[in-house]
Amino acid sequence: MVVNNKVETLAFDVEAGQGQGPRPKGAAESGAAGRVVELHKVSAPERRTTCRALGQRLAEIFFPDDPLHQFKNQSLARKLVLALQYFFPIFHWGSNYSLRLLRSDAVAGLTIASLAIPQGISYAKLANLPPIIGLYSSFVPPLIYALLGSSRDLAVGPVSIASLVMGSMLREAVAPEQQPILYLQLAFTATFFAGLFQASLGFLRLGFIVDFLSKATLTGFMGGAAVIVSLQQLKGLLGIVHFTTHMGFVDVMASVVRRHSEWEWQTIVMGVAFLAILLGTRQISARNPRLFWVSAAAPLTSVIASTIISYLCRGHAISIIGDLPRGVNPPSMNMLVFSGSYVALAIKTGIMTGILSLTEGIAVGRTFASINNYQVDGNKEMMAIGVMNMAGSCASCYVTTGSFSRSAVNYSAGCRTAVSNIVMAAAVLVTLLFLMPLFHYTPNVILSAIIITAVAGLIDVRGAAKLWKVDKLDFCACVAAFLGVLLVSVQVGLAVAVGISLFKILLQVTRPNTVVMGLVPGTQSYRSMAQYREAVRVPPFLVVGVESAIYFANSTYLVERIMRYLREEEERAAKANLCGVRCIVLDMSAVTAIDTSGLDALAEMKRVLDKRGIDLVLANPVGSVTERMYNSVVGDTFGSGRIFFSVDEAVAAAPYKAQP
Repeated sequence: MVVNNKVETLAFDVEAGQGQGPRPKGAAESGAAGRVVELHKVSAPERRTTCRALGQRLAEIFFPDDPLHQFKNQSLARKLVLALQYFFPIFHWGSNYSLRLLRSDAVAGLTIASLAIPQGISYAKLANLPPIIGLYSSFVPPLIYALLGSSRDLAVGPVSIASLVMGSMLREAVAPEQQPILYLQLAFTATFFAGLFQASLGFLRLGFIVDFLSKATLTGFMGGAAVIVSLQQLKGLLGIVHFTTHMGFVDVMASVVRRHSEWEWQTIVMGVAFLAILLGTRQISARNPRLFWVSAAAPLTSVIASTIISYLCRGHAISIIGDLPRGVNPPSMNMLVFSGSYVALAIKTGIMTGILSLTEGIAVGRTFASINNYQVDGNKEMMAIGVMNMAGSCASCYVTTGSFSRSAVNYSAGCRTAVSNIVMAAAVLVTLLFLMPLFHYTPNVILSAIIITAVAGLIDVRGAAKLWKVDKLDFCACVAAFLGVLLVSVQVGLAVAVGISLFKILLQVTRPNTVVMGLVPGTQSYRSMAQYREAVRVPPFLVVGVESAIYFANSTYLVERIMRYLREEEERAAKANLCGVRCIVLDMSAVTAIDTSGLDALAEMKRVLDKRGIDLVLANPVGSVTERMYNSVVGDTFGSGRIFFSVDEAVAAAPYKAQP
């Protein structure tokens, strides 16, 4: 290996074959091609002290983006300004804010407000909370995010999946109809713990924990949750009064059938009509992005129209929201519960909803950041969302994050900065102060139709089909998460999603990929024979490539797999009357790390092969692996003469000729 741009030539000779002239010093013949190959020494990286090596490793783990780079070579005053801009991004872009940007943000903010108001009321209902809590959660959190968030396009507010998970988890222990105050206390407490968990991940720079939910399992989980959310809305669409509190598909459908006597035709007609309108406007905007305002304005327009119809038809069997309190968010710090038998439930609910909302918020923020060619700091986003939820829990809000549907509308409406969230919050404030009486006759059925329309986009059939085409294991994980949510419960579905993600990681770690490699004709490169069919074996050599780090969890498997390759190769050679394997070349170019168990396994395998008269040599180890080899028993066992710069040099340096 070349380290620090240095290449050193070995100072030893390899015995020339019969009929050949003398070779230059440090060269060997490649029997497969009749070439003279210059041999190079595999150098270890520069020695580092333990403290320096540990510091560099921790920096790579927790600070891969080097956030302190901008503070280098700056004056104290400039460092203070940069620190203020780092923790409060509004000071970074606020200094260049103009009236032109305000016009764009005002239009975007009013547009997403028309979507956020009906969605806020609907999602609060999904979480078994009073509808007014949804509007409270669309006022305070967006203001805080505008100060702390780094995304220009993220529109903050309640989201369907977190609302569903919170409602289902809390309802298992506390019935909101019988104990509304306790239920509200637990919702605010769970929101506080969700924010604390999110902010802690960002502050400790542990955001990679969220990545344990793979996209495949999230696709299945979101799809299953969307179906469950939609089925739950059959209560509102059909006008059923006594409905099951369970979330399973079988329980919900059984309840719908058993309660057929409670179905109200007026409610069904209104619900189906407005659901068709909402889904139709969604298709119009999807086919023509310039008409984004059609689907954005449809929910609020539907609320207004249905409220007028409900008012004109009052007295008929159409369930309405009723009175909503007027005014801004009341403080709720005194409602946070940190002792008692329900604290564990609040913590568990907070962590669950915190993970889901954090995953959705960061994914949405990064999606639109890539579209607009700017970067979003994941750890800063975690802190912003976490602080937002902690503050919201003290202001009568429940879990909020960046919503994909509102963010897509925000982007399409031409938002330029986070001021669009401030404008949206201002519109919600006006609604809270002056317009609440107008929602008295809003029918519950329109809220169900809005929820179904919002979650329909979470069912990603094309994404699942792509998983089947690309990775069957990912598809199985997707289906398992989907069925776990659909047939059992949301919590079980989430547990299945996390469990499958961890199982897949363990499977890849404990059963890494290995390949038999051959020489590609016309080159000096050895490649996988399964990938390159033109590659040919080079008897009496067996070249094996390891495509993973070697750890205690997989070292035994790798040894067993290599010995199996050896047995299969010897059986193949015996059938073809060829010479057996005399040397195994282990290509370690893809081995990114190795621990002591891996080093011991290599040394033990060499001793076993030596007894059988078979050489084991290593080729192209990376810097950190080379360093550990030279500092361990492997360095003594193999020596520098058995660790080579490349597979080609390892084959050329052998004392016996390769047979093409």
